[in-house]
Amino acid sequence: MTAHRPTSVDIVEVGPRDGLQNDSRHLSTDAKVEMIRRLAGAGLRRIEAASFVNPKRVPQMADAEAVLARVVDLPGVSVSGLVLNARGFERALAASLREISFVASATDTMAARNQGTTARGLIETWAGIAKPAKEAGLFRSVTIAVAFGCPFEGEVPLDRVIATARALADSGIDEISLADTIGVATPRLVEERFAALAEALPGLPMRAHFHNTRNTGFANADAALRSGVTVLDSSLGGLGGCPFAPGATGNIATEDLVSMLERDRVATGISLDTLRDATLWLEGEMGRRLPGHGAHVTPWPAVLAA
Repeated sequence: MTAHRPTSVDIVEVGPRDGLQNDSRHLSTDAKVEMIRRLAGAGLRRIEAASFVNPKRVPQMADAEAVLARVVDLPGVSVSGLVLNARGFERALAASLREISFVASATDTMAARNQGTTARGLIETWAGIAKPAKEAGLFRSVTIAVAFGCPFEGEVPLDRVIATARALADSGIDEISLADTIGVATPRLVEERFAALAEALPGLPMRAHFHNTRNTGFANADAALRSGVTVLDSSLGGLGGCPFAPGATGNIATEDLVSMLERDRVATGISLDTLRDATLWLEGEMGRRLPGHGAHVTPWPAVLAA
């Protein structure tokens, strides 16, 4: 059954991590810190700021600790980092984070290409992280990649997604997310998968991560909210992409998502004007216009008239 949309939603800004990590334009540590501070100034209360990965594989994240040291104590903001293994978890602890993200996979081929293991291997890796993370008082958000389709294996069966979610939850999680890694989801698929997820893991907060590759990201975000999701990922300016989908655009743009939600009376607590300014600043740093539209259109009242 389709749920009513919530009256408010939490937005997780993933631009500093997912948006930047594969970009050929390398931002300085100072610029990354400024980006995060501008996002916090706009009202973002959850910001995924870095990933603890091998800097040889992801040079953009080589300064993860240096960035986090300057933003981890931003007032009222939960700054998170992506961990892929036990070593990454140790680095997250040392950085004094209060929240970590972990990415599992619904398919073996994606797990092998992206993380050098199997889908089961990632579940086992999480099993070794989940308990010490809880003991350390960290909020644990786990994402299932390619939950709507895989660039290597094609369509992903629903039962595989749910089995993966159950296995991850068995070790302990505080939030479960389904990611449309390559932008192939549709609103019907979104409703189907989150309804099944809610039935399988009742009471567990659900989060959604959409890429706008085929211009369906915002329709999918709306469908997710109608399916019980209360947390949405987005990226300033729509920054990002997918190394497995040449030509793919990035995540749904934060400023466009906020505009859509606020005008539809779904509160975000985020200043659209400040986001627009942040997007224009980021475009200057990146040396190009980003995919988002909100910074380049005429401002419009944030909320529809009654």
